[in-house]
Amino acid sequence: MAGISRRAFLSGAFAGGVGLALAGVAAHRQHAQKNAFNVLFVAIDDLRPELGCYGSPTVKSPHIDRLASRGLLFERAYSQQAVCNPSRASLLTGRRPDTTKVYDLETNFRTALPGIATLPQHFKSNGYFTQCFGKIFHDGIEDEASWSAPKYPARNAGMQYIDTARLVELKKERGGDLTGVEIPTTTWKKRESWQAVDVPDNSLQDGKCAELAVEALSKLKNDKFFLALGFQKPHLPFVAPQKYFDLYPPETIKPADNPDVPKDSPPIALHPWTELRGYADIPKTGPLGADKQRELIRGYYASTSYADAQLGRVLDELDRLKLTDKTIVVLWGDHGFHLGEHNLWAKTSNFELDARAPFILSSPDQKTKGAKTRALVELVDIYPSLCELCGLPTPDGLEGTSVVPLLEDPEKKWKKAAFTQFPRTVPESKQRVMGRTVRTDRYRYTEWAEDGKVPVAVELYDHRRDPNETANIAYKAENKKLVRELSGILRRNWQDAKPRR
Repeated sequence: MAGISRRAFLSGAFAGGVGLALAGVAAHRQHAQKNAFNVLFVAIDDLRPELGCYGSPTVKSPHIDRLASRGLLFERAYSQQAVCNPSRASLLTGRRPDTTKVYDLETNFRTALPGIATLPQHFKSNGYFTQCFGKIFHDGIEDEASWSAPKYPARNAGMQYIDTARLVELKKERGGDLTGVEIPTTTWKKRESWQAVDVPDNSLQDGKCAELAVEALSKLKNDKFFLALGFQKPHLPFVAPQKYFDLYPPETIKPADNPDVPKDSPPIALHPWTELRGYADIPKTGPLGADKQRELIRGYYASTSYADAQLGRVLDELDRLKLTDKTIVVLWGDHGFHLGEHNLWAKTSNFELDARAPFILSSPDQKTKGAKTRALVELVDIYPSLCELCGLPTPDGLEGTSVVPLLEDPEKKWKKAAFTQFPRTVPESKQRVMGRTVRTDRYRYTEWAEDGKVPVAVELYDHRRDPNETANIAYKAENKKLVRELSGILRRNWQDAKPRR
């Protein structure tokens, strides 16, 4: 896009997204709920709950913290499967992976559920103008039925790097003045795992998406809207403007405190970091040196602060337009992330660090603001919660539970358990098994098995005595009764664990 002004680029992209669809706003307006709130629906990819508002002394997340100060922070929210497509399919349909039949990165949930209404589609059919910037559904699964306007970008461009060679050329061509020039980027092709370059925020996709969301808010301020904003970072590669890396001096970064594989954990619970191994600066086998670990952790933190800053721009615009008191804001990460703990990097496990995700909900009329709850909740609960908060009918077939009562009483007795799963192949036999996890108030228990068959492995971690999951105690003789009890909860599944309303 060299030579194209940023304003021209954004105007063109916006015209192809919100602009062309605004002609249909009037039709949505006449059907909208009179007293319903707007919804700002914010997804942040691969975001683990290591943020200021979650107690981190290191990560700088002032805008997420600001949102938490006027909403309810869920300290124990769990993804249904710790990888992008299954998690997002579950959240956006309100169904669990065994219903969506989405367990991998390619399957479209509409293969198994062709006629269901997604969360944004349900709002659209109830009079809302629905628009999406960035990554909400997984890569390549656009689901046009969900949106009133075309998605930006049409396909994800999150695997971006700044094209530094072309940037140098442009500076020479223009005498160092890049005013009005779109900063050139390249896409992921076995490059390094992180990059820091002194460029404006909107040189990368997340900054552009925030800029477009700000424009959308000004155009939609008089209409009922469901505006979805999906930030790619801190997903790999950890690419962000230099100023966000500067927040984290290299000498302040420490490797993980618990880098060892949990004692007595079965090999099937682990993985070989396939996602990270694809980058050019990462060895194909073997451990990472301490310096590389610190580089990666610093890149992850910088990318988190970059995404946080983009959220701040949108929250500022809500305030400026006086929409804050008319808008529900929900922020969620699609799952957690390992940064060297358990000798793991990235996601795709059933451990707490992968299953647990950030979740903050702010509603203008909630009684508790700035509170936290330790109630067990799940990302599949977001769909029915937003329906209840906005006064919309709740579709049949949803498999989550509205968390609205927790907005009134964060200490309320709630779910007995949360459920996460992940498939694996046993290397020796090539047997395909599912790892199914139940997380209770105290324990995380997992069975790896083919459906209906004896497990090939089990795990049990006691979070009261061992919050970092350093030792699997499932095979200890004194825990036989406990294992039977937790196995029973797992087999009875989520319906038996629902709270009473």
